[in-house]
Amino acid sequence: MSTVTTSPEASAPAIQRETVASRLKHFLNPFDSRYEGMRRDSWLGVALRDSSAGLLVAMMAIPMAMGFAIASGLRPEHGIMAGAVAGLAGALFGGSKYNVYGPVAALIPIIAGIMNDYRTPDDPFAGHGFLVLICVLSGPVLMLLGLIGWGRVGNMVPHSVVVGFSIGIAVTIAMTQFGEALGLKAAVSGGFFEKLRTLQSNMGEVNSSAMFLALLTFVVTRSLLNVSVYIPAPLVAIGIGTLLSSTLLVSDGLALVGTKYGQIPTDFLKLTPPVLPSWELPVLRDLVFYSLAFAFVCGFESILAARMGDRLADNQGTPYDPNKEFWGQGIIQLLVPMLNGMPLSGALARTATNIKVGAVTPLAGIMKFVWKLTLVWFLASYLEMVPMACIGGILLWVAFNMVKPTEIKQVWTHGWFHTALMIYTAVMVIFTNFLAGVLSAMVIYALLYKVLDKPRLSPAVAN
Repeated sequence: MSTVTTSPEASAPAIQRETVASRLKHFLNPFDSRYEGMRRDSWLGVALRDSSAGLLVAMMAIPMAMGFAIASGLRPEHGIMAGAVAGLAGALFGGSKYNVYGPVAALIPIIAGIMNDYRTPDDPFAGHGFLVLICVLSGPVLMLLGLIGWGRVGNMVPHSVVVGFSIGIAVTIAMTQFGEALGLKAAVSGGFFEKLRTLQSNMGEVNSSAMFLALLTFVVTRSLLNVSVYIPAPLVAIGIGTLLSSTLLVSDGLALVGTKYGQIPTDFLKLTPPVLPSWELPVLRDLVFYSLAFAFVCGFESILAARMGDRLADNQGTPYDPNKEFWGQGIIQLLVPMLNGMPLSGALARTATNIKVGAVTPLAGIMKFVWKLTLVWFLASYLEMVPMACIGGILLWVAFNMVKPTEIKQVWTHGWFHTALMIYTAVMVIFTNFLAGVLSAMVIYALLYKVLDKPRLSPAVAN
């Protein structure tokens, strides 16, 4: 079989020559050339590798999915179902061989804001139906963009904005999760200064056992992943924390997933219909704004993960298709929230893990779907015993990993303009919101890059 270049830029002319009809025919084919590894002489070995990768990623993703859902103001099962169903939908209709789909950190502040604004005194999850409606509208936007060939726009976002965005989201998540890590009863939500005031005013409630479990979860997860990516470190760390909380620390007043959210259901076929709270102008404005916001963030994040996946795997076969990635992400946004899930996208860390543990084709995503639901079916009662402090520890680890010194250094080498753009994006995301930060940074880049985008020369080059 002849190899195909891995560069999306190299494949761009071919993509541009496609008609909408031919592109649609390609998008509707669930078993396309991404499954090229399943040859007659190697399909069994590839199937075993993909099944193993799916199991390991599922074991890693379960506690992370719970944590992302909880941090977003949703129930734990919303995160679990999202990652499972999206694995199947992405494997069938996505544009990448390696992408793993699930709840991501970039969406936490957005979803949390919606859930906080539309909660009622009687129902803290009243905003979930509105969230589903937002996704039902954002999904077709992504599908249309993919169909008309705009997926390549996702490759135009400069690296400095990506890094600044990641730093800003990391700080936002860390601020929110300090409350769980400290064992505070008050929810740490709102803007940056509101979070700060909540933390300061509730410091008298700090639970030392919660702090210990959060720190232990963080250290165990980080340490085990340094040993081997084949160890489902988050699951092991949470298992240790749960054992301690139910034995040695049982009388220390720790908040548990079960006591806060009740029983984790195992009726996986539950449907969540879209709901429009009212026809008032502010609600309709939020509906349009957040629909476009989800389309932007989910499409952008998925393209970023797919691009990274091809590079990390040194993909010598079919490259990721940014247009089909938009199409698949649109289907995911349209279906997953209605199946009791939450908004999600391609997940960078889980995609990297998927590649490192041996995934070859999208079959790994299908097996992740199977393994994840199977594991949750048997572990649901144990997941309810997980201390909230451990969830906080996992998310603090996620936030810590989002800030990468090597990427910051890489931006620095690109010159002072990109360094300033990175800092600006991070500050704006922290103090305003993700969309204001990223879009304003993109406008600045578009207006000034031709004049100011000059790489910083190394001493050797300068001489």
